[in-house]
Amino acid sequence: MTAPADNRVLIPTHGRAPSAPPGGSIVDLSGQTMGTGWGVRIVPPPGLDVVATQAAIEDELARLVGLFSHWDPRAELARFNGAPPGFYAVSEPFWTLLNAALDLADDTDGAVDPTLGALVELWGFGPPGRRAAGDLPSDDEVAAALAVSGWKGLRLNRAMRAVQQVGGMKLDLSGLAKGHAVDRLSDLLADLGATHHLVEIGGELRGRGVKPDGQPWWVELQQAPGAPAPRTLVALLDLAVATSGDWIRGFDHDGRRYGHTIDGRTGRPLDNGVASVTVLADAAMTADAMATALAVMGPVEGPAYADAMNLAAAFVVRGDSGLTEIVTPAFQSMLDEAA
Repeated sequence: MTAPADNRVLIPTHGRAPSAPPGGSIVDLSGQTMGTGWGVRIVPPPGLDVVATQAAIEDELARLVGLFSHWDPRAELARFNGAPPGFYAVSEPFWTLLNAALDLADDTDGAVDPTLGALVELWGFGPPGRRAAGDLPSDDEVAAALAVSGWKGLRLNRAMRAVQQVGGMKLDLSGLAKGHAVDRLSDLLADLGATHHLVEIGGELRGRGVKPDGQPWWVELQQAPGAPAPRTLVALLDLAVATSGDWIRGFDHDGRRYGHTIDGRTGRPLDNGVASVTVLADAAMTADAMATALAVMGPVEGPAYADAMNLAAAFVVRGDSGLTEIVTPAFQSMLDEAA
């Protein structure tokens, strides 16, 4: 693998070698979904119908929005959020992703929490939109939203494949839905025979195979403004990447940045010094969820957890001397692989 000069470079350490791409051209497809853009680059196999492929991608994304959007009132998740108290049977794909989110909540002691929608809305990051300028939630409002939040309070009836709405609880799967969608599109393309491709939704990416010239899909990592690290490129050869950062979506008030990631323990946006976390993993949903979880864990617990789980992660942390970077051993190994 050859990367452009004068860049920091990450090379996968999984040791898998790609097969030869099926042709000498690349087809680019794109569109809009989940309030952001999507893009796909594929090395089309012989006979691939590009128009039909675009339609299949758009159909799959529409299906996912119809399941997991809390912005579309017709979506299954939004309907649950607005339902009165009771148990509600849910579809199999909804059940599967919700259980995956709850497993991650258990694994991370709540750093991933799919039940924080009421808090997300309270802070102005949900469907009701931004709060008035300078208007922060009161302690009583935060306490009320916390009372209907928390993954440990979500009850499931596994025999009926049903989820309990306690009244006012709002699910929010946006911490892993984009990553899940990237994985679904990657699997869809592979099923269509386009096994060499790059998929991106809102800055979260997954690459499989290589380009026609044998080069991997080189992608530049997102970094917080002012981050001390140099421009960093990663070879997405059977690899996914996601970044969680408070500069991506948030607002400033009285000299403080309020990012969109909510700490379920406090009911408030993160205030632990973490400006961003980038995670590389085999699956985009894992990278997506873990980038959020590690940011919530903070600059001490986060790197320790990532190290214990052998996650390739890079943290940018604010301190008295400015921004510093912390990388895990698995991340450093990818740098060493390129040296």
